[in-house]
Order: sequence, then structure tokens, then C-alpha cells
Amino acid sequence: MAADANAPTASEYIVHHLQHLQNIKQKSIIDFSVVNFDSIAVSVTLGVLGLFLMWLAARKATSGVPGRFQAAVEMLVEMVDNQAKANIHNAQSRQFIAPLALTVFVWIFLMNAMDLLPVDLLPVLWQGATGDHHAYLRVVPTADLSTTLGLSTAVLILCFVYSIKIKGVGGWAHELVTAPFGTSKNPVFALILGVVNLLMQIIEYVAKTVSHGMRLFGNMYAGELVFMLIALMGGAAAMSLSGVLLPVGHIIAGSIWAIFHILIITLQAFIFMMLTLIYLGQAHEAH
Repeated sequence: MAADANAPTASEYIVHHLQHLQNIKQKSIIDFSVVNFDSIAVSVTLGVLGLFLMWLAARKATSGVPGRFQAAVEMLVEMVDNQAKANIHNAQSRQFIAPLALTVFVWIFLMNAMDLLPVDLLPVLWQGATGDHHAYLRVVPTADLSTTLGLSTAVLILCFVYSIKIKGVGGWAHELVTAPFGTSKNPVFALILGVVNLLMQIIEYVAKTVSHGMRLFGNMYAGELVFMLIALMGGAAAMSLSGVLLPVGHIIAGSIWAIFHILIITLQAFIFMMLTLIYLGQAHEAH
């Protein structure tokens, strides 16, 4: 069977699937006027779904023998609570941070899990609904750098809030100019060390925030690309009768990667949650 002359090439297929549904065409890599509507819509929808699932588990909770769903949620809550106690030693802070960590884990897990859907399923449905066969739609919010950096920036802001709440404005300001190299009784040396310490603190905060978001983005972006390559294998199989083993290879490769990817999406959600707890725990400690 001859390939369709109008069919996109492999590179065109991947480029199209990596485009977001945006308000305007992005002119540069960093353009704060661009809004990725698909990432916002999917992440908000999954956030509501996550809240509903947790509410459903709480509503159906029983003191008797728990069902599978209740048992799974209880194990998850216990795991997050134990990690919160290990990193946040302030009981009052844990009343907010532990539920926050649970929310982060569930939300990011659900966003990551969108990668397990067939690559063309939702984009094709969206194109059919809009009547535009070239309409863009990306369905994995955590494969969008703006989403992951937005999450890590929110964690950074919380670190600032708890640093001020626990240490006070003066205590935190003093820490910014005295850690990690300390200070000196000599006014000149004290000023130099203060500037150096402040620069080191800024670098540390920026590095933690960027690496926090980039780690999640990098793993999910790579996983998304692998699924696209596997989908291309299936497309090649559909257009070729000579490649008898290609359709079988497509199914086997897709299944193996999907099973392996379940571990990745869970691990990445756990890592992001753990780093959130660690960074917030550091905000409670004095240097």
C-alpha cells in the first residue's frame, strides 16, 4: 500500500504534537504573554478530579474492614504523613503542609498519567470538535515547562512564607546575609561576607526552584517523545503491508513502555512531593 501523499512526515507529526493550544503564536522561548490553554484546562480538570477522589474516599470511609479503594487511600495518606513528620518537625505547620504534600502527589500523579492515553486520542477528538484538522492540543501538563516551573515557584513562595513565619522578618533577613559563610566583627569584612552570603542564598533558591521544576518536566517530556515515536511505528505499520512484524512490534513496544512508564509517573510525583517537604523543612531550620 502506498503511503498517503498528504500524510505528515515523522518530524511534522512530532512537531505538531508538541504545539500547545495558545492564545497567540509564541515569538520566543520566553514569552510571558503566551497562555497554554490546554495545560491549564487539563491540570484544573485533574485537580478537581483528584479532590473528588479524596472526598469520595473520606465519605465512604468505614471503621470496619476497608475496601480496596479505601485501603489504598489510607496507605497513601499514611505514607505522606510519615514523610511530613520526618521532614517538618513543627506540628502546627504539618497541619497545612501534610495535606499540601498529599495534594501535590495526587495532582502530579494524575497529570503524569495523561501520558498513558493514546497519543492521538484527545487531539483527534479535539480536532473533530473544533472542525480544524490542524488544531493543537497537548494533554500532559507536566510535559509543559510553564506548569512544572509554576509548581516549583509556588513551593519557593511557601518557603519564603514559612521562613518569615518561623524566624520572623529580622531573623530571616539576618540568615540571608550570614549563611553559609558567617559574618565578621570587622565592618568591612562583614559587608563583604554579607554580599557574598546574600548572592549564595539567591543562587541556592534559584537553583532549587529551577531543578525542582526541570526534573519533572524533563522526565515527562522524554516519556511523551517516546510515546510519539511508538505511535509513529504504528502509523508506519498501518501504511505498509510488507512490514508484517511492525504492527506486532508496535503493540509490544507500546505495552512495555506503558508498563514501565507507570513506575516513572509514580516516582516523579513522589520525588516532587519529597522535595517539596524537604525544602519546606529547610525553611523551618536555622542555618
